[in-house]
Amino acid sequence: MITRRGLMLVLSSPSGAGKTSISRRLLEQEDDLSLSISVTTRPRRPGEVHGRDYLFVDATEFQLMVNRGELLEHAKVFGNYYGTPRGPVEEALASGQDVLFDIDWQGTQQLEANASRDLVSVFILPPSTRELERRLRSRAQDSDEVVAQRMAKAADEISHYPEYQYILLNDDMTASVDRVRAILHAERIKRERLVGLPDFVRGLQDGSGD
Repeated sequence: MITRRGLMLVLSSPSGAGKTSISRRLLEQEDDLSLSISVTTRPRRPGEVHGRDYLFVDATEFQLMVNRGELLEHAKVFGNYYGTPRGPVEEALASGQDVLFDIDWQGTQQLEANASRDLVSVFILPPSTRELERRLRSRAQDSDEVVAQRMAKAADEISHYPEYQYILLNDDMTASVDRVRAILHAERIKRERLVGLPDFVRGLQDGSGD
């Protein structure tokens, strides 16, 4: 019997390139894909639910999780700590479920170091700098100062594209989602992810298979 080990699908991009929108559509269209829930020291915002949006902990508990090796990756962002709990991810992978990560290049580097065999990484590029700025402004969520900060940070984030296995130019949302799904479907049937394949093939070779 052939089963499949799950994979970790990482999407990274500069803010405004479409990573979050692509992630949402993937989760709607792929039954065996779930979003990794991060642990954070950031205060809970109105409407957020512990265990659904984030796992909210204080700084002391977060540091204890780091010390105990319970996080696959972690980073400090704008004064708050964020990380990926190891246990739920490993349980999902062992059961054949895929886990989606919406993280930056620093988190991806840590996943590469800690769990490279399960990692599938995709970096999303905007079609142009002008379009990236237009998308940031069209969200109407950030001040001009914040937009400028995000644009300044984008150049550094984009410089890390060679560290990723796949590069996606997001000039059309529907096409981009289809491309990521194609990557996901191909990666799911890679030989090394198929548990029980060697025994199955030996059965075919010696005639003992059903």
